[in-house]
Amino acid sequence: MQLSDFNYDLPNNLIAQHPLANRTDSRLLEVKLAGGNDAQLIDHAFPDFLGLVRAGDLLVFNDTKVIPARLHGKKETGGNIELLIERISGEQQAWVQLRASKVPKIGSTVHIHNHAGETFPVEMLGYDGRFYEVCFPENVFALLERFGELPLPPYIEHQPNEDDAQRYQTVVAKNPGAVAAPTAGLHFDEAILEQLSQLGVQRATITLHVGAGTFTPVREEDLSKHQMHHEWFSVPQATLDAIEATKRQCGRVIAVGTTSLRALESYALNQKLSGETNLFITPGYEFKMVDCLLTNFHLPKSTLLMLVSAFAGIENIRNAYQHAITQEYRFFSYGDAMFLSRLLEKNS
Repeated sequence: MQLSDFNYDLPNNLIAQHPLANRTDSRLLEVKLAGGNDAQLIDHAFPDFLGLVRAGDLLVFNDTKVIPARLHGKKETGGNIELLIERISGEQQAWVQLRASKVPKIGSTVHIHNHAGETFPVEMLGYDGRFYEVCFPENVFALLERFGELPLPPYIEHQPNEDDAQRYQTVVAKNPGAVAAPTAGLHFDEAILEQLSQLGVQRATITLHVGAGTFTPVREEDLSKHQMHHEWFSVPQATLDAIEATKRQCGRVIAVGTTSLRALESYALNQKLSGETNLFITPGYEFKMVDCLLTNFHLPKSTLLMLVSAFAGIENIRNAYQHAITQEYRFFSYGDAMFLSRLLEKNS
């Protein structure tokens, strides 16, 4: 597999910069897979998702909550510095991305500030070749609440506002730790969740704290050389029980987002209910737990585009993305959705 196999040209005007007025105002591209490269493409409004699922299906959501993970401060030399949490590794430790004219030395201290003029020191502990490990003087989450800024993705060009604070979280978010939203879940509001329940569609959750590494570009043309970033995940036993019951009753397990899928597949590979995963899914991967996938449209040359290509087939995804561009779907975090039905219907 080569990186160039996962490239496409996207007009800038199709990158969604703001959420729509309502969560369910999005469009939905249904990709019906029947084997081979001849997937059927059907345009929907997102509420039509209610007609694409059936009683006995199980939706698996990621209940992670986005934290205010972007910090601003000064180096000891006086230069500006920006820290973006990649993942929290302890009560007072985290791995971060740094932006500065000159990176501070390991062992030095940087001073984080907020708009109220408060400051606190962060010690530089180490570097793993991609991210820096830092130590906070007290609980990381507590300091982020006082000093942090919502970390909108790099392709969203405005500063985070009150609208973003509400809409860059899913309605099922409850476990803080992500620095990017599990965006497939952004299309659901409480009303559509209630309608799904009334249809007999079940719900379960996993937690995967999306790291800033999700936006790190793949730089190796040979994908076998790419080093995937680590993310913490947890799969509750209740979710595994729900999956087993769903499959026993011939229902479908539908991952709401690539993060839900990666958490489930990470469990399937190592049988651990929680831990860190750097699972890199590319075409040829054999999926073990998920029948269907609801997902947004992903960046060119991204690991997420490779994942959906593994799920639905490279040519099917190429065709679906070209269709979406022609029909002017909205792309990326605040954009529209796709529903990939990977397996043939067994009981339709």
